[in-house]
Formats: sequence, structure tokens, C-alpha cells
Amino acid sequence: MTITQITDSPDISGSLLASKFAVPAAPPFMVARPALLDRVSEGVRGPVTLVTGLAGSGKSQLLASWVRARAVDWPIAWVTLENGDEPAPTFWSYVLEGLRRAGVPAPEPAVPSASASRAVLARLADVIDEQPTPVVLVLDGAAQLPGREWAAGLEFLLAHVRGLRVVLAGRWDPPLPLYRYRLAGQLREVRTADLAFTAEETARLMDLHGVPVAGKDLAALLEHTEGWAAGIRLCACAMQGSEDVTRMVSAISGDESTIAEYFIGEVLRTQSPAVRRFLLETSILDTFSAELAATVTARPDAARLLAVLTRENAFIQPVGEGADLYRYHRLFAELLRAQLSWVEPEQIAVLHQRAARWLSQHGRLTDAVEHAVEAGDWGIAAAMVVEDFAVGRLVVEGTAGRLGGLLAALPEHLDLPEVVLVRSALAWGDGRPDEARELFTLASNLLAIQGSDCDEGVTLACFLMRLLLLAGGPEPEQVAELAPVANAFLAVAPARKLARRPELRAVLLAAEGRARNACGDVNGAVTVLTEAVTATPAGYETLTMDCLRTVAVLEAYRGRLGRAESAARQALDLATQCGLDRDRRPAAAEVTLAWVALERYDIEAADRHLRAAHLGDDPLAIAAHAVVKSRRLQVRGELRGALTALIPVPGAPSWLRREIDLARARLLIGAVRLDDAAEVLSVHTHRRSADVAVVEAGLALARGDTSRAHEVARTVADAAGVATPVALDAWLLLAMLAAGADDAAGAREALRRALRVAGPENVRRPVHQVWGALRRVLRDDEKLAALGGPSGSPAVGEPVVVEALSKRELDVLRGMAEMLPTEEIAASMYVSVNTVKTHVRSILRKLSASRRNEAVRRARALNLI
Repeated sequence: MTITQITDSPDISGSLLASKFAVPAAPPFMVARPALLDRVSEGVRGPVTLVTGLAGSGKSQLLASWVRARAVDWPIAWVTLENGDEPAPTFWSYVLEGLRRAGVPAPEPAVPSASASRAVLARLADVIDEQPTPVVLVLDGAAQLPGREWAAGLEFLLAHVRGLRVVLAGRWDPPLPLYRYRLAGQLREVRTADLAFTAEETARLMDLHGVPVAGKDLAALLEHTEGWAAGIRLCACAMQGSEDVTRMVSAISGDESTIAEYFIGEVLRTQSPAVRRFLLETSILDTFSAELAATVTARPDAARLLAVLTRENAFIQPVGEGADLYRYHRLFAELLRAQLSWVEPEQIAVLHQRAARWLSQHGRLTDAVEHAVEAGDWGIAAAMVVEDFAVGRLVVEGTAGRLGGLLAALPEHLDLPEVVLVRSALAWGDGRPDEARELFTLASNLLAIQGSDCDEGVTLACFLMRLLLLAGGPEPEQVAELAPVANAFLAVAPARKLARRPELRAVLLAAEGRARNACGDVNGAVTVLTEAVTATPAGYETLTMDCLRTVAVLEAYRGRLGRAESAARQALDLATQCGLDRDRRPAAAEVTLAWVALERYDIEAADRHLRAAHLGDDPLAIAAHAVVKSRRLQVRGELRGALTALIPVPGAPSWLRREIDLARARLLIGAVRLDDAAEVLSVHTHRRSADVAVVEAGLALARGDTSRAHEVARTVADAAGVATPVALDAWLLLAMLAAGADDAAGAREALRRALRVAGPENVRRPVHQVWGALRRVLRDDEKLAALGGPSGSPAVGEPVVVEALSKRELDVLRGMAEMLPTEEIAASMYVSVNTVKTHVRSILRKLSASRRNEAVRRARALNLI
């Protein structure tokens, strides 16, 4: 290392400014920052402490507070430096004088012309090491001095003095080997992020200015200023005297006069015209890379400029660790944009268009669309979305998502096919299917006339919208033809685009599932929607919820109660995780849980879920609720109410509308309104489906045509692939036919087959509905109580028991069998009376009994006690 010997002839010892050695006084708005003071105290335990940050971030005041607090009982020399103090004679004259004023006998140069020779620095090193305590040298502003000579001398001094503690402050790093000090553990650093004011400090500073802020206003102010001390104070000055603090906080920006003056004076005025232009042109960008900045400004040296500006803390900073990304301080960016609008307003659109093209080419669609919108180029914005296969994102999020929100103001008068297609997708995503259908028809017409340059994107978008619109259209069965073609197109689509759109396959599957559900393809809908749930990526929870709630109702209808319950609970759990309120939770999932509970004859749970369902305008939930509510009223014996509950629901899928009609027909048959039942069934006779056939068999039985009833019911019962509820109804009808013919063996066999169908899913309600009629016929047959093979199947002389009793429940049951009162059972088990009552209710439910003695009798028949 070489230290230049200074040989300038002038003697500057008599021209030192006394103000350079004065510790700045505390301003009246000074906020105590004990945590940072402790950081400085910790730092001076080592040789080098560096404090760097934005202009006005409080560097000098922090160090001045530390000096005034006398945190250490050592000599402290304060020297304020500025541009022009970097020549070695000037710099070392101030350092030596500062040390002497602090009580350290720093040596005088041998001759006036030798201000900082190696000999002088060596003598200074000896003097400092001879001090009884370490010596602190605070060099405020030194970190931003140009040149290296002063730094070389300081580096020499630090290398040879054990008792020197140097504190350097400035806007950027000094030309010292900081990496070496950092590796050796000899460097302590306080940076811009450390200097940023906390919420508590911000509130205190505002209070000192007579502008109290709290809550949302405080959070907004802190976010806007990013904790920048000078910015907070300038905002406080601008807001003094205002009666509407909230309005002022929301309106304050970087182009406010006092803030603008600060930026212009401290940052812009010190930059060259070329750098100022670079700052203005890149201000349209939020977070940007050097390559993007180079494209927007047409400057190949953008990377170098950004590195210099960042090093100088010119209110620009890197984003993330090791990332080539930058952003401006929010207030500074606002000033730059205001300046750009004033200086070159016609250039703004051009800059945004450059940014949009670059971002689109690099796969950053949302940012690209934002810049296209800022440029007022709606056609390009819509074309980017279509070409990038992002229409699926719009149909899921609508205008609530960031991308959709940017496109929410698409002009209605623009007759461009891509624009109208995007508007159609947004209308669907916002829950306006009729408007989506009209716009899609218009887009199709425009495509036929104008064509489009976005061939792949338009094709895919049209497939998706057609699939979505099938569900509410006149011919949803077209899904069988359209879905395979759409999937084939997706299979050959560019992999790079599909990689950016992981949601696309799930959206297409969900659309196909909706259409299959609408046209009555129950099994196909369940398969496709289940696949959609598996294919849905993270971040699309609403799509997953919609698929799950539909699957839940479909599975309940198919009699797969376990799967229905699982899907419904998953949908509701997702709603909870997403923080959805009651009105936005999937009501169909809640109705499904009521459906499952009722089929298992858990009346209390069914009622609870029915009450929790907030139906809104969802046709699926409304129709399913009508079915479950009707069945619940029928269980209570309120047949008129059950019939009234079965209202027609426009927009509900065909299979669910048919289920409502069949439920009406069953109730009409029970009320001996056979002609009315026949009229309801006549609408569905053309289908000849198994569920319709079983109800027709019931009508035949009611009319006395037992042979016809038996033929139809037996055909359905023996058929393969029949849904559980339909097969169960068929076997129960056969049991009733046999019982009516005094065929005990036939009734017993049909009932056994019915219970075998009901067992796996714990279905009880249909058995309860017919049990009264069967029990009257078979009550004298003692073998019914013992029915069941070696497999351990429960007896069928009574409704099947599908849930095992716990050990505690068996203990309570034995007490009930001994006719002990509730209090004695509780005392014998060392539990509370309420606990026993809870066990009793569970026992009655599991044994399908309404009274204690009935439960005891049924338990004995099942050899439980």
C-alpha cells in the first residue's frame, strides 16, 4: 500500500472551519431511537462502524445522539466532511485537529507542507495507542468523499492502531476494503433498512409536529414513506393545520412541493442530464431489471448506471438477494413520473409500449398488460392475454384478480375479437353468464369477419368458453363431442405456454364437468370434476371449491355417502382457509352434509347442516336443499310440507330436477293421488332410467298391479351398475311385495339384500320409511332377529346397525337394561348426568330407536347385551 506524501505549498492550518468539529444539535422533533444507539455502541467495540443510507434518513442525527449520550467514556472526535475535503492535506488537517479538540495530542506535521506523511501517521498511531482508552473518530460525510488518497491513509492507520475506533457515515460505501473488515469480524454496519422508522417512531415524530396519526392512517403513511425520516417529516410539515388527516395521508405524494424540492435539491440536481433522463424514463417501471431498463430507455449502459445509482443511494435499491432487480423509493418514483408528465408527456405511451413488449416476451403477462393499459393500447392488452392462454385465469378470477382488474375497463366500443373475447371471459368470471354468452356470440361473429393473429390462443379460448356456456345452454350434451377435441388441442399446444398456465387443464376439466353435470351424465361429471380437483394448482382454491361442492352433491345423489361427505368437508375447509364469510361459503357442500346425515338417520346433524346452509342464488344448492328438506319433513310425518318443499329450480342440472320430480311422485303415491303421480312421471317415461322405473313400480303396486310392480322392481334390482339408492329402493319394494303376499321367506331375502346394499354406506332412512309396514307383517317371525351369517352382519329383524357402540355406550346401555335412572348410571360410571344423556342420544341414534326400551330390546336382539 502506498500513501502519498502531500507537498502542496499552502498552509491550510489556519483556514479550518470550526463548524466542522461541532456535533449537530438535537432538533425539536428529535425521536429517541435506543435500539440504533445500542447498535452504534456495539459497533465501536470494533475498529470500523459504517452508517450509510438515503439522504435524510437520519444518519447524522443518529451519530450526534450517540455522541451527546456519552455512551462510552472515551475521547470522541467529531469531524463533518463534504465534497472538497477529499485532498489529503485538507482531510488530515481536519482529522488531526478534531482529535486534538477531543483531547488526543495528535502530532503536528514536521513542516507545513507535509500534512499527512507516513511519518506523521506513524506518530499518530503511537499517540493513540498510548491513550488509556480507545479513541473514537466520527467522520460524518466521509463515506461519500471521492478519491482514494484519504481512504488509503485511513486504511494504514487502522492497520497499525489497536485503540482507534472509526465511525464513517455517508450515502454510500467509502473506498475502504470493507470486505476484509467484514471477513475479519471488524466491521459493524447500519444500513438504509436499519434507519427506516418503525410505526411507533413514525407516530412519535408526527406527534412532535402536532399531527397525530394512528391505525390505518399510520400504516398508510409508513407504507408511502417506507420509513424515510425526511419524508415523514416533510409529510408532517405538509399536513400541519389540516383537519382531515386521512385525506391528506391518502393524497400526499412525491410531487408535493416540499418533498419535490428536497428530491430535486438532494438527488436530481447532482446528476448529469443523461442520468436525469434515465431516471425519468425508468420511473414508469415498478420493479425492473437492468435489461428491461435498457430496453425502455434505449441505453445499453443501463446496468452500469443502475449500479452507480444504487451505490450512491440515489433512492434506488436492489430487490431481493442476488437478484438483478431494482425499484425506486415510492415518493421518489412519484416525483419522477410527475416530472416526466410535465417534461415529455408524449413519450410516456412509447415507454409503456416498450416495457409491455419486453415483459410479454419474457413471460410476465400481468406486468405487460399493465403497461399496455397505461399506454392506452387495449387491443394489444387483450391480444396478449389471449395469445398467452390466460383466458382460463380470467374465467376463474374475473375482475377480482389482478389481471382481470387491469382489464375491467375494456372499452365497450372496441369491436376487436380479442377484446370482446376477453370481456366475455371476464363476464363469466364475475358471475354474469348471460352477458358472457352474448359477448361470446359477438366475438365469434367478429372472428368470422376479421380473423385474428392469435390463432392458437383464440382457438383455445373459444373451446373453453363454448364448454363453459354449454352448462346453461340448450344442448349441454354437445360436451361429448366438444370435450375430446378441446383436450386433443391442449395436448399439442406449445409446452412453454402450458408451463406458464398450470391452471388451464383444470379449468377445461371443470368446464367439461359442469357441462356433463348439466346434461345428466352423473358418472362422467364425477370423474372429470375429480380429475379437475387433482389438476388444480395452488392459488386457485375457488376453482377447487366449486368442483368439490359439485362432486359432493353428485356423490350424495349416487349414494356414495362417504365420498360425498369427504368432498363437502374439503370444500368447507378450503372456504375457512380462504377466510370466506358465511355468504360466500359453498352452500351446496353444507347441504350435502345434511343429505349424508339424513340418509344415515342422524336427524340432529341433518337439521344443523340445513340451518347452516346459506343458499344464495346457487341453483345446485337450492335444488339439493329442496330434496333434503322434503325428506326431512317426510321423516317427521309432515307429508304436505314435504310435497310443498319440492319446488322447481330453474338452472338446476337435469338429474336433480328429475330427482325432485320423482320425490314428488313418491309423495303423491303415498297420499293416494295416483293420477297426479302418473302425470309427474309421464315427463320422464321416455328415458326409462332405473330411478324412474322403481317409482313406476311403486305406482303399479299402489294401483294393485303387483305382478307389474314385481317385474319392474326385480329387473332394476338385478341390473348391474345401478346406483345404491335406486337398488336399495328396488329391494325394499320387493320386500314389501313379498310381505304383502305373506311370503315371509321372500320378504326376508329381499330385506337381507336391501341391507347388504345399504350397509357399506350406513344408509338407514329408506329402511326406516318402510320398516313399519314390514314389521307388521313379519313381527311373529323370530328368525328375523337372528338373521345374519358368519360374516358378522347385523341382524335384519330390525333396521341395520351400522355404527359400533363404544365401551362407554355399552356401559350406559347395560344400565338402561337394568332400568337404572340416569343419575345412578352416572354415579356408577363416575361421569356427569349430561355425559350419560349424551351417550343415551348416541345409542338411540346408532340403534335407530326412539325410546330407551326400544333400544334395549333391539340391543338384545343383536346380542349386544
